[in-house]
Amino acid sequence: MFEKILENVSNQPPLVHSITNYVTVNDCANIVLACGGAPIMADDSNEVEEIISICNALVINIGTLNERTVAAMIKAGKKANRLGRPVILDPVGAGASSLRTNTVFKLLREVQFSVIRGNVSEIKTIDSGSGTTKGVDADISDAISENTLDQMIAFAKALSEKTGAVIAITGAIDIVADSQKALVIRNGHPMMSRITGTGCMLTTVIGSYCGANPGELLLATAAAVSAMGLCGELAFAKVQAHEAGTASFRTYLIDAMSLMNAETLEGGMKVETR
Repeated sequence: MFEKILENVSNQPPLVHSITNYVTVNDCANIVLACGGAPIMADDSNEVEEIISICNALVINIGTLNERTVAAMIKAGKKANRLGRPVILDPVGAGASSLRTNTVFKLLREVQFSVIRGNVSEIKTIDSGSGTTKGVDADISDAISENTLDQMIAFAKALSEKTGAVIAITGAIDIVADSQKALVIRNGHPMMSRITGTGCMLTTVIGSYCGANPGELLLATAAAVSAMGLCGELAFAKVQAHEAGTASFRTYLIDAMSLMNAETLEGGMKVETR
């Protein structure tokens, strides 16, 4: 299913421009390199238009907001739209503060996003304008379960229709959907929530895969989500084997991404089309 997506990343390494948060910026740059892309982290309004002009995709992450970077996000996003580059939004903590929530809606008004990736609470905030986000984490009451899966698939498809973007809702069960089709992904491991940045890193992998596959945004996003989840599984296996902890888990996670190939992904992915 994903062989061509990974082949394009390998054959046409994407240059990915990220305006992201300073908590996870180094991990985001390293995971882009690990998955086969090349990162540029630029957030000054005086250069973002030039930078996105030479890049294949733009990632906007609102994890550490300030007025200066919001202006740069909008400027870069509009330029990426004019150039036809995929633009990926990570609405970190949307619903946790009025600044974050208001910024998300300003971005949605000003920029056409190709993909929106967040936890279920963040995505619900985008849909309704308010949510129950706990800091930057999803409220446990929002968690997707087998009992709510059909409802959440319909929700994701409707939000894709509303926004014009592929919607990626990530958690214990992941949903990647456009208005017509959804892929349900069950890769991943709970230890991924015990280190900072796995969501931010995933969004930059999505940017890399979409940058190399601009005509296959749904499949590229699903491939990234499945690959990242599988890397979490492989990293945990190494943690267990070496009786290691969370710092090692982060290293093993990036190692697994650097070694990911189509054969490994196809052999380990847990993906269902709905």
